[in-house]
Amino acid sequence: MLALAFILDLVLGDPGFFPHPIRWMGKSISALEGPFRSLPLKFVSSGILFSGVLIAGTWGFCWALLAVSDFFNPIFADILETVLIYYALSARSLADSAMEVFKPLQNNKLREAREKVALIVGRDTETLDSEKISKAAIESVAENLVDGFVSPLFYAAIGGAPLAMAFKMVNTLDSMIGYKNQTYFLFGKAAARIDDVANFIPSRLSVPFIAFAAQILAKKGMPALKTALREGHRHASPNSGYPEAAFSGALGLTLGGPSYYQGILVHKPEIVTSVGPVLPCHIKQACDLMLLSALLWALFMTTLAAL
Repeated sequence: MLALAFILDLVLGDPGFFPHPIRWMGKSISALEGPFRSLPLKFVSSGILFSGVLIAGTWGFCWALLAVSDFFNPIFADILETVLIYYALSARSLADSAMEVFKPLQNNKLREAREKVALIVGRDTETLDSEKISKAAIESVAENLVDGFVSPLFYAAIGGAPLAMAFKMVNTLDSMIGYKNQTYFLFGKAAARIDDVANFIPSRLSVPFIAFAAQILAKKGMPALKTALREGHRHASPNSGYPEAAFSGALGLTLGGPSYYQGILVHKPEIVTSVGPVLPCHIKQACDLMLLSALLWALFMTTLAAL
């Protein structure tokens, strides 16, 4: 199932005409946020309850769906579980989104490139130049390798499609309400913490696979590994720094640094591995590194699950 799900992700990506459970998750979060905020509880408590109900509900619904399917037709249940795991993966769509930034940058169409990169990053993009757009896209590819592939496949191997989809609900909650702003600082605190815990092990496990991929592509395995070990813990996120630092070492690029979020300057440490500029061509290199890392991880998890 893991291997077939990975193949489906590489071949199909995220076709917009398919119904997608992640979009349904987003709609359920938007629909239920108001009622949970209205509960006679402190925002932290209602946020814990909100996140817990949605995560447990996602797992329970998927488990029940597969159990009923297995009762009537085990083969259909296997197919359904494979499709659900495929829906939890997003390596192909991540690469496609990053390449949508690369194409206008290559033709010096900065306005279009800013619009495209705004779809995959949370920072302000209106005034970014070519180098900062390229850096933002590469950082997104590195960080989302874990969120969009390593972690869901990890949980699929442990607990099948129900646990993989529960993780995607965790990730979707964090992306929608896990912000440190006035609106979500208290209500979204639980979602952010759960996401940190869920990605803690996969983010660190991703490093040797990124290094292995870097060694295959450019013989940069040791720089990737050393940079991740040296710089990974310095990121504001307890998890994102490790894949980002590994990509920095593998590609020989300086990543991180200050960025504006909703008009507020946020100082983030730089991962310094080069004094040269970050160029649009590095986006393509980052996508190649991400896809090969995903392939190696899929082969490892499929073999481990088969033992």
